[in-house]
Amino acid sequence: MEHGENNITVVDENGNEQLCEILFTFDSDKFNKSYVLYYPISDNEDEEIEIHASSFTPSENNEDGELAPIETDEEWDMIEEMLNTFLDEEGEE
Repeated sequence: MEHGENNITVVDENGNEQLCEILFTFDSDKFNKSYVLYYPISDNEDEEIEIHASSFTPSENNEDGELAPIETDEEWDMIEEMLNTFLDEEGEE
């Protein structure tokens, strides 16, 4: 995972690079992991946004990190709860 200020470049299983914008990140003490929620940047503003989630391990030099898939339903439930809280807070602003 490479990242700029609020963007990351995600490489899919076929080796294709996709520039994505970070929605938010958070840490979980329960799973002892960090998570990032992000979505592909599109030129088409009418297109529905598909939000992706991954766990990540920051690198020591804080430049690149390693993305990993979410492994359990319990993690997905926690991520969904965090996303709903984030969206509720955004809607109030």
